Amino acid sequence: MQWQNAVITRIETLSPRVKSFFFRLAEPIAFRPGQHVLLRLTAPDGYRAQRSYSIASAPGPARADNLELTIERLDDGEVSPFMHDVAQTGDEVELRGPIGGYFNWSPEDGGPVLFIGGGSGVVPFMSMLRHRAAIGSRVPATLVFSARSREELLFFDELSELAASADGFSLMVALTRETAAHSFRAGRIDAAFIAGILSAIEMPVRHVLICGSNPFVEAAADGTMAAGIDAALIKTERYGV
Repeated sequence: MQWQNAVITRIETLSPRVKSFFFRLAEPIAFRPGQHVLLRLTAPDGYRAQRSYSIASAPGPARADNLELTIERLDDGEVSPFMHDVAQTGDEVELRGPIGGYFNWSPEDGGPVLFIGGGSGVVPFMSMLRHRAAIGSRVPATLVFSARSREELLFFDELSELAASADGFSLMVALTRETAAHSFRAGRIDAAFIAGILSAIEMPVRHVLICGSNPFVEAAADGTMAAGIDAALIKTERYGV
């Protein structure tokens, strides 16, 4: 895979610390939902920094010439502060990919499937769910989305619309630090919560995919197994600390 130039065509603020960047590619790519790309920046003195980001957009029926990457600002990061504070539409960066053949799911893989995402860990699931909707799939899918507060529920309006379409997709939300009144689950995801979701699905779950920070993934995977899911059915992807 070669590096290629990509032009930022749009920037959308999703939360105080998360933005989506839309890129036009010089060379279209084919990818599976759940894959990621490397984004590389080169400073005037030649220093280079790169970071891997999951693709949020759906792959489409043909090679994609546009990508959406959702980037959380990490204060000690080498790439995300530049993207958040300096990058503008029309700027050019380097991308390489797609990368990753493990943390993928498409409707042809079957279901029911359970997605568990923490914070920006929801991003690869957006690619999967957008692809599922685009092809009109009715494979049963459930997303458990955990965030600290209501304003950090990325893509919430879009996810709510998908859940309202009555095509077999369900959305469950847990907020861990929200102080205002809300209608979601309050607190962290645990085995009892997951067991209740599995009971509501009614059919044996065939795939479980978990994405988020290291502590979140550990806790969610432990809770999922405690709820009776075979570890062989669980795939995880982790980021940060």
